[in-house]
Amino acid sequence: MLGKPKTFDYNLVVIGAGSGGLVSAYIAAVLKAKVALIEKHKMGGDCLNTGCVPSKALLRSAKMLSYASRAKEFGFNSASVDFDFAKVMERVQHVIKQIEPHDSVERYSQLGVECIHGDAKIIDPYRVTVGARVLTTKNIIVATGARPLVPPISGLEDSEYLTSDTLWGLRDLPKKLVVLGGGPIGAEMAQAFARLGSEVTLIEMAPQILIREDEEVIKLVTDKFQQEGIRVLTGHKAKAFEREQSQKLLLCEVDGKDVRIPFDKVIIALGRKANVTGFGLEELGITLNKNGTVASDPFLRTNYPNIYVCGDVAGPYQFTHTAAHQAWYSSVNALFSPIKKFKADYRVIPWATFTDPEVARVGLNEKDAKLQNIPYEVTTYGIDDLDRAIADSEAHGFVKVLTVPKKDKILGVTIVGTHAGDLIAEYVMAMKHGLGLNKILGTIHIYPTLAEANKFAAGEWKKAHVPKVALAVLQKLHRFRRG
Repeated sequence: MLGKPKTFDYNLVVIGAGSGGLVSAYIAAVLKAKVALIEKHKMGGDCLNTGCVPSKALLRSAKMLSYASRAKEFGFNSASVDFDFAKVMERVQHVIKQIEPHDSVERYSQLGVECIHGDAKIIDPYRVTVGARVLTTKNIIVATGARPLVPPISGLEDSEYLTSDTLWGLRDLPKKLVVLGGGPIGAEMAQAFARLGSEVTLIEMAPQILIREDEEVIKLVTDKFQQEGIRVLTGHKAKAFEREQSQKLLLCEVDGKDVRIPFDKVIIALGRKANVTGFGLEELGITLNKNGTVASDPFLRTNYPNIYVCGDVAGPYQFTHTAAHQAWYSSVNALFSPIKKFKADYRVIPWATFTDPEVARVGLNEKDAKLQNIPYEVTTYGIDDLDRAIADSEAHGFVKVLTVPKKDKILGVTIVGTHAGDLIAEYVMAMKHGLGLNKILGTIHIYPTLAEANKFAAGEWKKAHVPKVALAVLQKLHRFRRG
């Protein structure tokens, strides 16, 4: 290992131009540091090119198509949509192209970031190579993201499997589609392809899909899937991929018996694996967690104090918004430590699964609270009672709030229903800034909107905590005033 340079080319070198890397480089540039951003593939990383953006574009097209099957709910005798699957997938690419400028080399160069295309290699804590170039830097941020986890299942390599990285190349709609994995990615893609016309089988080894959610959430989504013709097979362990003549088969074990499921295409959606190899971490001896992510302290430092980490490669949350959140801490701490440093704040982390209905979460749900032995009260408001939801023919789902017993302090919220991912924002802000349900109840919400569900949930809490003695006294007072 070479010694520490006397001078440095850069204050900060960021490896990876996904959400975490882009925000890290942006913040450093705004703070007038000299920063280089290295990306070997495409600017924007997985989120723009193979993750959040294309998946939501596909889900939107599929949802528009689903309305045709619901024509009578909206007062129409019938409706049909003539569509070409290839054009739907081309629309996905068009959406990516429209958003690309936000993450482009041109934009970041104008902001003052030196964008470098190529394979980065960390050769010591102060030097990063890209091709023949050697960049010296006071600090490094590793923001290399993650990739789809591909399990070592017999025959998988010959099955022409797809992942969230590769399915966007499809132009022919699979007739029979197997989705292996009942987490958020698997659930979203299963519903999208089913609505587009594939015969979808969703396979999950656990007893339920979306296993982290509360029971009523899982039931609502599972029932919806089954109503839409998705074959949901839980408790099925994938053992091998086989072929019988021209037919592809997935061999699964369930209740000690083997079953074979035919398919044309299979999407592997079993989670994501951090990208930690091939760019110098092994040679440096960077410490990893048991799950393969890079270990870091509360300031997002690795076991080298000037090498920081953020995003999917760091965990513990693999969301675009948490990558951006971590990026602020990693970049500011890299630039100003030891003068000033900040512990990453994970107290209020929201997320959503964009199935229909959507499932949005922040803080604890009942499963979490029970596992952690945290006392709680539950308040639930059914969205089937909400005027706007009824008018929109979307009267399903609920708002479920966990609070400290006998207090309005919010411990966590789950919303299931249309636009749940948007509705949860009010509770995220309330939890972040210590506002309770009384504050939400006392806030004017526009009528008729879906956001009223949040206020009505707070109202349900209030009704359950009305002081009965005080009400009895008031009743006597009003009787007295009537004479």
